[in-house]
Amino acid sequence: MKMVIQRVSRAEVRVDGEPIARIGTGFLVLAGLEKGDTEAGVDRAAAKVASLRAFEDGEGRLNRGLGEVGGAVLAVSQFTLAGSIRRGRRPS
Repeated sequence: MKMVIQRVSRAEVRVDGEPIARIGTGFLVLAGLEKGDTEAGVDRAAAKVASLRAFEDGEGRLNRGLGEVGGAVLAVSQFTLAGSIRRGRRPS
């Protein structure tokens, strides 16, 4: 599994120009699942994301988590993260 995690002030997913999901402050997670990934592994990754301390505290340090800032997670499947371009120009 490969993930890209981005701290956001807001994010949304649109399909055919219509928003289907949106969050305010939180994490946008692009997740690429690979062959051999397990449900237990996904659960561990989700717990890790939920416990990340990537929001500023009163002293400007990245010391606050999602729960402390009332944040949310928007997870988006992104199969190209797990793709290989070793052969050709299209992720496989």
